[in-house]
Amino acid sequence: MDLLTAFIIALGLNILMFIPAYIWKTDKLTDISYAVTFTLLGIMGLLIGGITIPSTILVTAILLWSIRLGAYLLIRIHKMGRDNRFDEMRKSFWRFGRFWVLQGLTVWVVLLPSMLFLAKSPAKLPWYAYVGLIIWACGLLIEAVADMQKFKFINNPENKGKWIESGIWKYSRHPNYFGEIMLWFGLYVFVFGNLSTVEAFVGLIGPLYIALLIIFVSGVPLLKKGAEKKWGDNPQYRKYKQRTSMIIPWFRKNI
Repeated sequence: MDLLTAFIIALGLNILMFIPAYIWKTDKLTDISYAVTFTLLGIMGLLIGGITIPSTILVTAILLWSIRLGAYLLIRIHKMGRDNRFDEMRKSFWRFGRFWVLQGLTVWVVLLPSMLFLAKSPAKLPWYAYVGLIIWACGLLIEAVADMQKFKFINNPENKGKWIESGIWKYSRHPNYFGEIMLWFGLYVFVFGNLSTVEAFVGLIGPLYIALLIIFVSGVPLLKKGAEKKWGDNPQYRKYKQRTSMIIPWFRKNI
């Protein structure tokens, strides 16, 4: 499947799902559509490009991540009822619509190296491709564990009004984001050996884009803003921030 076709599908699917989300002012389609778009493009890329063992491994990795994330987000939004990040945006057709367009674009950009790889349908892999697969697996595990720990923490009535700093969250303020960034760089390493020099540079945009988006745009900044609003004046929270790594899990500073 060529990149233009993948772009049209990613954008079209998100615009299509935006319509009922806007009409019913619901957040129950917002996150799940993200995972569904990855799943659809992955399967279509495999079927159109040709089924080989390396291509099947890649798409399986994408599907495992998207199914895990999609299931978690679906459970979370049903528990929460709504996502307060969209409270203002949801009222505006253009602002809410812009988010959905950006979401479709994000899926396409993140999948650039995978789409280039699937179009080639390679039959063999260099040895370091399996190193990339190990990096992906570690990232997936970190993200899944972090999400599970936070979900349990938030849904424990005893923790109401508190921030999580137990489990893996003791070593990173955003370990789930670290896992997310790590797994996409892992998949880039997996496909790298079968890409041309130009394709490798183009494909590198994918993991760099998701890392920059998470760290500087829609991930950490939004959560940081909400946390500062809730606990910014709390000296214990300020101490937690000073002691704990923002993204990469690491030992706490002694303060």
